[in-house]
Parts: sequence; C-alpha cells; structure tokens
Amino acid sequence: MTPHARILSGTRFLKSAERPDQAPPDTGREVAFAGRSNAGKSSALNRITGQRGLARTSKTPGRTRLINFFAVDPAGEHRLVDLPGYGFARVSQEVKARWERHLQAYLETRRTLVGLVLLMDIRHPLKDTDRALLHWCREAGLPVHILLTKADKLKHGARQKQLREVQRELDRAGVPATLQAFSAHSGLGLEEARERIVRWLDMSD
Repeated sequence: MTPHARILSGTRFLKSAERPDQAPPDTGREVAFAGRSNAGKSSALNRITGQRGLARTSKTPGRTRLINFFAVDPAGEHRLVDLPGYGFARVSQEVKARWERHLQAYLETRRTLVGLVLLMDIRHPLKDTDRALLHWCREAGLPVHILLTKADKLKHGARQKQLREVQRELDRAGVPATLQAFSAHSGLGLEEARERIVRWLDMSD
C-alpha cells in the first residue's frame, strides 16, 4: 500500500446533510467531489479510498441527493465531501433546483473547503454545468483538480486527445485547474489523484 493510499484507507462515513447548516463544524480541511450524475463520482471515491462500499453506487445516475461527509482521520478534522450530482438525474425541476441551491450554498459558505475534485466523463467533458462550476471556482479562487473519468473506455491516443482538448479550453477560459485521466475500473491515474487530495488535506507523511 502506498503512503497516500494508507492515509486515505481509514476514511469512514461521518454524516449526511440536506443543507449546509446541517454539516459538521466548519473546522479542519475538506476536499469536495462534484460532477454530473453520470460521471462516476461514487465509484471514484470508493476506489480512491480503497473501500468498495464507502460511497453508494447505483446504475441509476443521480442517487446522491444529500451532501455526504466522510472523515479521513479519527478526529474527523480532515474530510472528503460527496456533493449531489447534477445535470442528469431523473427528478423534478423543483428537486433539481433545491440541490443546486444547497450545492451553491456549500461552495460559497464553507470555510474549510480547500479544493474541489471535478469529475467529468472523458467521452463527454465540459458540459454547460461543468463550465459554470469552473467559472465559479475561478472567481472564488478555489483550486480545482479535474478527473476525466471512465478513461479505460478510450484507447491511449484518444485519451491523450481529449486531455489536450480539455486543457486548451481551460487555458482559453483562464481556468487554472489541473487535469488528469482517471479510471475507477482499471486504476488508471489512481495514485496521482490520491496524491493531490492528500496534499490538499495537508496530511502527507
């Protein structure tokens, strides 16, 4: 087990919150995971922490309807946060609007948030909702690391092409996000993602 894998291996479920005011105390450091409902967010969280059942996965996108907090350390001062997926779930407009309000409120008010992991299907990156979130993070000065998920679905050349195209668009938009290919299925890019998260949490050995 690598040092970064060992640090994240003790991650446990802490609590769920429908609204930001139900979140754990706003102390310590948090890294949040965001993305469209079909981007593979739960699978990525499970693979990154090495715990198959940590975050719930479903064949029906959009099942994460709460803000879920996971403690990385015993004291719960270093946390991973699974934000509600957006853009795909088969729910009412009223429910979608409520999710979006809670997502925005969390991002705008949470002082402990030190970085955002944005997940996008490598075959369908940079949808309008992704661009809107990246624009907000740029304005807020919040660091972003993009995981282009399901990268095992493409051959190496196609993956590299997608990485270059997404990077070009980020550069044109002036978004200082970092970027990598990732596959929860094959483990592609796993250690790179873990290293980024551990560094943001300031938990390196």
